Amino acid sequence: MNLNQILETISKTIGIIEADRIFPFIFAIGMIILSIIIAKGVSVFLRRSLRDKFDKDRLGILLKVSYYGIIILAIVLALPVLGINTSGLLVAGGVTGIVIGFASQSIVGNLMSGIFIMAERPIKIGSQVEIDNVTGFVEDIGIMSTILRNYEGLYIRIPNEKVFTNNITNISANIARRIEYTIGIRYTDDADKAVKIIADLIEDHPFVLKKPTPDIYVDALEESSVNIVIKAWAPVAQWYATKRELLWKIKTNLEKEGIQIPFPQRVIWFANEKSKDNKLN
Repeated sequence: MNLNQILETISKTIGIIEADRIFPFIFAIGMIILSIIIAKGVSVFLRRSLRDKFDKDRLGILLKVSYYGIIILAIVLALPVLGINTSGLLVAGGVTGIVIGFASQSIVGNLMSGIFIMAERPIKIGSQVEIDNVTGFVEDIGIMSTILRNYEGLYIRIPNEKVFTNNITNISANIARRIEYTIGIRYTDDADKAVKIIADLIEDHPFVLKKPTPDIYVDALEESSVNIVIKAWAPVAQWYATKRELLWKIKTNLEKEGIQIPFPQRVIWFANEKSKDNKLN
């Protein structure tokens, strides 16, 4: 083999090696470019879908996380194509991830729960709710926690994981809310008359709804009283004021007609008096 043949063989070998390196490199670059396009598309989709559900700052954080997350994932997948061994990185990342996972389990849970709450929107800022035995108004819905203001004006922070996993009673979700009383009258009072007085008061009250129809009935015969149950509906915005006002009107109007709410009563028999009665008989 002469010198020219040797050089020709070397050049062909170099060309094959370069070709073997160029195509994976082009493929890897193509994967990264495609991931950038996909990341932009996902960002546009999320922005249009969630702009009414997230405020500007939180939506910006979510878009950045999704955008760079897709690109980083594409880079990790492209490294083996270039012949770079990622097993060491995966092992180190796996160990680190386990350690961080145990250390920040609650943080990640609160973060994911916050994202789901903002996406699902079971509650809104200003809603009157009951969560985990805490009742109040929603002041803020954050990534990590939700802030409630109770009826005493105290601000209470509830982790989003508790908000997401507990039952949520949204008091202000419906347009109407029921008012319910149980009022006792004496056995000597006229129950029909008491029911009519209460029915007239409910009929004349401007904020008591006609539908659903109010319901007034004798519910129980207790030791000291005949119990009348009253059920009526009022708009959520006027529910509390209507409940207070109507109860006071029922009390005062029953008293005007001589119908009283009795105190608990007990009949006591004395042994001496009972024995005297037996002797007389």
